[in-house]
Amino acid sequence: MIVAMQERATEEQIQAVVERMVEIGFNVHKTTGTLQTILAGVGTPGAFNHKDFELFAGVAEVIRISSPYKLAGRGFRPEGSIVQFPNGVSVGGDEIVVMAGPCSVESRDQIFSAAAQVKAAGAKFLRGGAFKPRSSPYSFQGMGLAGLELLREVGDATGLLIISEVMEISQIELMLPYIDCFQVGARNMQNFNLLRELGLVRKPVLLKRGIAATLEELLLSAEYILSGGNYDVILCERGIRTFETYTRNTMDISAIPVIKKLSHLPIVGDPSHGTGRRDMVPQMARATVAAGADGLLIEVHPNPDKAVSDGAQSLFPEQFSKLMDELRIIAPAVGRDISQPVAVSV
Repeated sequence: MIVAMQERATEEQIQAVVERMVEIGFNVHKTTGTLQTILAGVGTPGAFNHKDFELFAGVAEVIRISSPYKLAGRGFRPEGSIVQFPNGVSVGGDEIVVMAGPCSVESRDQIFSAAAQVKAAGAKFLRGGAFKPRSSPYSFQGMGLAGLELLREVGDATGLLIISEVMEISQIELMLPYIDCFQVGARNMQNFNLLRELGLVRKPVLLKRGIAATLEELLLSAEYILSGGNYDVILCERGIRTFETYTRNTMDISAIPVIKKLSHLPIVGDPSHGTGRRDMVPQMARATVAAGADGLLIEVHPNPDKAVSDGAQSLFPEQFSKLMDELRIIAPAVGRDISQPVAVSV
């Protein structure tokens, strides 16, 4: 159930509604927008008539939620959510935010070179895996703590925000001092125990769509994080598995406007995993921006041909720079902007 308070509702009026919702068995999540306060009641309450809440002072509207996701639905924050980061970067606002870097941290020279190159082109985040979930147990599994230390060092040196993948509950506390945003990969989208724990931290989470997940399943996975009180969730469309084998996955561009309609959460696109082909990443990145995404997650490597993982879908730095220039032309056409290139010395 959603209770939308009037614009001038007092704290006493809001608290009275909250107390009644709790009394009948709701867990109440409160969000304050630019115009009004929204109270979302989730859980399994006893018998009640939702119209009774319309009689409370300060209540503007009461809505029964029929969808299984209560907090991820747009009704919880009709104006949309913006995820804020400490250095002033925000995802979900007017700016399209680009997160770029190699699939995995391989060495100090590699990650510092990649960071300088993506920052110079206009990226705001450095992406890089310290822990890597791989289909084969014999593939490179990441540098672990040493990789996290390198990510933090290069983030501090360049001013880039750090996003890296978390694979299990035991890694959360270890990663907290080193990263600015947790990434939950496609394989872990329905690792509900991990999602519950991420709901208890107060650091943003980027949640990737599962390999064969529906959009409802994606939003229900986000609900696990939101229900724990962590409302800083960013969704990511990264392609789904279909019968087509020409590309690594099928990039579902249509998911972006659908999510914008169903949910208040910002959404970014990952054309690198969405296609698995370097020659298709720029086209799908441009389409993702045109479809209304709030950002992009792109793999960029100083020397993709020698990358230890995902080299075939990683852009060369010069390709990434050219793509950013193209995106600066497209973004204004859809009412957005994107940061300009900057001079970097690392």
